[in-house]
Amino acid sequence: MHALLLLADSRLPSGGHGHSGGVEALVDRGLVRSVDDLVLFLEGRIRTGGWVVAAGAAAACALSRGGPELQESHFHPTSLQESGFPEPGQSPDWAPPGRSPDWARWDAAVSARTPSAALRAASRAQGAALLRTVSLAFPGPAIAALRALPGVHHPLVLGAAAAAAGAEPVQAAALALHHLVGGASTAAVRLLGLDPLRVAAAGAALARLADPVAADAADRAAVAVAADDPTLLPTEGSPLTDVLAELHRTSEATLFAS
Repeated sequence: MHALLLLADSRLPSGGHGHSGGVEALVDRGLVRSVDDLVLFLEGRIRTGGWVVAAGAAAACALSRGGPELQESHFHPTSLQESGFPEPGQSPDWAPPGRSPDWARWDAAVSARTPSAALRAASRAQGAALLRTVSLAFPGPAIAALRALPGVHHPLVLGAAAAAAGAEPVQAAALALHHLVGGASTAAVRLLGLDPLRVAAAGAALARLADPVAADAADRAAVAVAADDPTLLPTEGSPLTDVLAELHRTSEATLFAS
């Protein structure tokens, strides 16, 4: 548990403090001015692109642990039957023992779900920064395999690190959403001088929305891992997020990298 808390800590040197998650572009255009505006934006992020980062982290966690996680409390029986997933308690036979994941395929799937080139670049930059840290803190086969890639998306690194820290896929999914909300919230405080206490309270309220998204994203990630098919990962997204990222990239002066 302590290791998982370390991954959730904003003080972890992973480069997340340099990214606003689209908040800076919104602030520059007067679209976010208050805590209520921030909450509305983050609710939309959780309900759209949040599925992609949460499922990506959950899938990476399951792959790093050596196979799908069969936890009855987090899976819907209909999903298991439709996917050919084994019943809870049975041993999965979707991959031979010792098989290494093809991480490039899973990374390509995250890219396909990130239409904006600016967002892809930001995700890979954060992935690289986190990978440098977890290579020292949580070394292991999955982390070494990700380091061998020319670039890797942040949710996959986060999920592999979460697995090394002893987390389950649903916890990795929740961790991805925690970073999504936390990074944007911190940026809003810095950019607008919002009351950090009210922002923290808003984050606690958003957790009630994020928890079921994380659980369902982990379900869908497990189906994809069981089938060894990253195309089964969620595809939800929002044009607003993509447009904001591209606008931010062309801005002359910015405080954040994205």
